[in-house]
Amino acid sequence: MPNIILEHITKRWDRFYAVDDLNLVIDDNAFVTLLGPSGCGKTTTLRMIAGLETPTSGRITIGDRVVFDSERGINVPPNQRKVGFLFQNYALWPNMTVYKNISFGLTNIREELPRVNLDAWRANVLLQVLREPDEVVSIIGECVDKKGKLDLDKAHIRLIDRYEISLDAAKILMGYGLHESLEPATIAQAKSAELERALKAAQEQCAASGCTFNEQYEYLRDGVVETTMRKLSAEEIDLTVRRVARIVKIGMFMDRYPSELSGGQQQRVAIARTLAPEPSVLFMDEPLSNLDAKLRLEMRSELQRLHIDTGSTFIYVTHDQMEAMTLATRICLIDNGLLQQYDAPLDIYNRPKNLFVADFVGNPAINFIEARGGQRTDGTIELSLLNGAEVEFLPREPLNLEEWYLQAVAEEEQLRAAEAERMSRKGQVEKSNKQTPFRYRIPRVDETEGSGQRGEPGDEDFIVGVRPEFLRISEDGALEGEIYSAMPTGMETTVRIRLGNLLLTGVVFGGVLYQIGQKIRLDFEGDALSLFSRRNGRLIALGALEFR
Repeated sequence: MPNIILEHITKRWDRFYAVDDLNLVIDDNAFVTLLGPSGCGKTTTLRMIAGLETPTSGRITIGDRVVFDSERGINVPPNQRKVGFLFQNYALWPNMTVYKNISFGLTNIREELPRVNLDAWRANVLLQVLREPDEVVSIIGECVDKKGKLDLDKAHIRLIDRYEISLDAAKILMGYGLHESLEPATIAQAKSAELERALKAAQEQCAASGCTFNEQYEYLRDGVVETTMRKLSAEEIDLTVRRVARIVKIGMFMDRYPSELSGGQQQRVAIARTLAPEPSVLFMDEPLSNLDAKLRLEMRSELQRLHIDTGSTFIYVTHDQMEAMTLATRICLIDNGLLQQYDAPLDIYNRPKNLFVADFVGNPAINFIEARGGQRTDGTIELSLLNGAEVEFLPREPLNLEEWYLQAVAEEEQLRAAEAERMSRKGQVEKSNKQTPFRYRIPRVDETEGSGQRGEPGDEDFIVGVRPEFLRISEDGALEGEIYSAMPTGMETTVRIRLGNLLLTGVVFGGVLYQIGQKIRLDFEGDALSLFSRRNGRLIALGALEFR
């Protein structure tokens, strides 16, 4: 499977930039989630890679093939990009059975394909099966009901799934009547002799034309597989349909119509149909949004398994950060068309690059605490927060705050210069949806008091980010608070704690009960608390807080 490279991809409508100068590398066999709020450019990015939307400018490469380049005028159509697309609504044909829904796209394929002798391939597969006739009899015997009646369709499916054969091969195997004989081994021996003669004749015919067979019974001439422009045969289509049906576990539903299936089963059919043409990349645009919560959780597990089983590259669009965290190998977090962070899920959660990332990822949401202070000569940062509490922030790694600000200013100037240079090029227009500083929210009992973010912040203004699991309730806690609300779920309890007019959220694991209004003491544990600059919203460092 190929890498996917996006270089300076921009998509705009008039002055509105849906995607703004996006650079992204999606590795082979990755499961990348495009995450962000509604309208941030996730689906537009997906559609541009798939070829369903044309970028305004930039370059897209899939594997070693450039599929879009605005400067060179390259724009490969979607049907030639070898990608699969799974939509939010499954778009199944209601008048077609599950089998026909999956096979529909395969019947239209006409391309350069290997020459293969399917009769020889089938004969070889049946020879392998007949080596264990007792197992065949056992499988068929499991499809007999209490009244002694054989369920023929069930038997076919069991044979197809066990031996990975086509329906035609399963019917031939049933026709041998091994399950009806007292001596199945004798019948198997006789049929094997017939198959060996047929296989030998096919090999002789192949040799007479100057060819040989490989393991898949494709024709080789001088060691190279011969190809020809053709459509898939009925048996090749059937083998493909049965293969993808096994992957998503819907082999027993082949003769049903979509209206006879549950939402989860319809989802599996849509996935199977997308996998059938063996796309190099599989795109999914919020495919689980129509399912209930329990089924959505189950399908997340199935998609994760599917990614491993197929070895394909998955690109998945969602606004649900829990889906992104649980499914992805890497998350591409976008806001207002701009890439905010591209990292592994736990890296985004534990080390967010800015306030927006920290706020968007995590449920319950992170606690933001405004603070003021400065760095001491020993590297620690003295802070005043939470109505005057004095603390020391101990960076996990060595930090020179003055140098950090100088570097941040230099990077901002570099970005402004690059943007000015870009806007000076021919055809560029000023962006109407300009990026504005992220307005973080600090929950309060009385929202009319102290909105936060007042005045122009300076280098001495900070935001401390505390994940709910780092808030510790204990008898020796440095701060006194009051339980504002408590929501037990069995495994854990989510609590909101009042400190004056401020509210903090914490997660307490285990079956602990709290009463509304109960007085408690708390502090913050661990060295993974985040310190952000309030001036530019960027992450400065991770570290610990010590109360004085």
